[in-house]
Amino acid sequence: MIYKRSSALFNDAKKYIPGGVNSPVRAFKAVGGNPIFVKEAKGAYLYDEDGNTLIDYIASWGPLILGHAYEPVINAIVDKAKKGTSFGMPTEIETNLAKLAVSMVPNIDKIRFVNSGTEACMSAVRLARGYTGKDKIIKFAGCYHGHSDSFLIQAGSGAVTFGSPNSPGVTQGTAKDTLLANYNDLASVKALTDANAGEIAAIIIEPIAGNMGCIIPTSEFIKGLRELCTKEGILLIFDEVMTGFRLGVGGAQEALGVDADIVTFGKVIGGGLPVGAFAASNEIMSYLAPDGPVYQAGTLSGNPLAMSAGLAMLTELNNSPEVFESLAEKTEYLHKGFDAVLKTKGIPYQINRYGSMISVHFTDTPVVDFASSAKGNNDTFKKYFHGMLEQGIYLPPSAFESYFLNDALSYQDLDKTIDAIDKVF
Repeated sequence: MIYKRSSALFNDAKKYIPGGVNSPVRAFKAVGGNPIFVKEAKGAYLYDEDGNTLIDYIASWGPLILGHAYEPVINAIVDKAKKGTSFGMPTEIETNLAKLAVSMVPNIDKIRFVNSGTEACMSAVRLARGYTGKDKIIKFAGCYHGHSDSFLIQAGSGAVTFGSPNSPGVTQGTAKDTLLANYNDLASVKALTDANAGEIAAIIIEPIAGNMGCIIPTSEFIKGLRELCTKEGILLIFDEVMTGFRLGVGGAQEALGVDADIVTFGKVIGGGLPVGAFAASNEIMSYLAPDGPVYQAGTLSGNPLAMSAGLAMLTELNNSPEVFESLAEKTEYLHKGFDAVLKTKGIPYQINRYGSMISVHFTDTPVVDFASSAKGNNDTFKKYFHGMLEQGIYLPPSAFESYFLNDALSYQDLDKTIDAIDKVF
């Protein structure tokens, strides 16, 4: 494929935008080459500025669960835009979306809308600290909760040491209140809670991870985490920015059979527009301003365009829950197809899958956490990524990202994708 116009647009963008992109993963740093500039999209397909058609496996990193430019969502946005884009005042549609979300998700009574997943997770941690009166949090290596200072932390020298900043601009003071555990390793969490008894406000986790590839928690780990939090008076925060309304009507809580104390949302709940949310019981949410002392605000929070897109999307999913089964079946089909091809190629690989999330790791070690994910052969991944791109398949340009299927994908698209991996290797 030829990408002359994309290359020219990227060179122009670099003159005015840091790195030429507004989010680093778009820059193709992990795979090499120049990013593809998209002109438009419809259903399962991306149409780039050079006239190429690509089968899309990122779905805008998750929200476009029914495909690009899904007509009920687009119509809702257009109709609402004609009446004004933002007022900085309450609107009925905020309550309508809140009612629907609360009715769909187990274990929540109230929800607060914000503008991004980062903002949702940042606010959830602040609420947890305000509610518990404690300062420290535990997060997991490889889980991404946005770019708020509290989350940009790398490991210390041992299981019970403080983490340190992994980005300039994050202070040591912030880092000292964030402790780092290993995913699927309950003992690493227990070591931290024992060493910091009575000081931990919350444990935040991607219940099914998507930022080190798709990684599934063991039942012992995720249920043990719930039991530990209950025993120690720690709030358990599920970051469902990726999984909420994607894995099922009730998200990961429902899928895993584990209740969180606070849940964060994004992606699907905005139907493709910028949005985030966090939700909890009446008791916890009563600590949030204006009812309580924990401050959080945003002029564009709950703006009518995002609310209209979210209401249209969640209404479709709530009325047609069979879409989740359809997506899971398509993802399983892709998994089996990839497996059938790769096992004939003599290449070490692992495939992880849950619902409509899937990832391929070029390693002979089961991928259960960040350390095992990092063992993947990046040279093989680069060959895979660019080879699939040449065949018209757009995958995440990083070995550490889950793929997100959308239900507009046909089995013909899946067969073409399976055939493409055969040609690449």
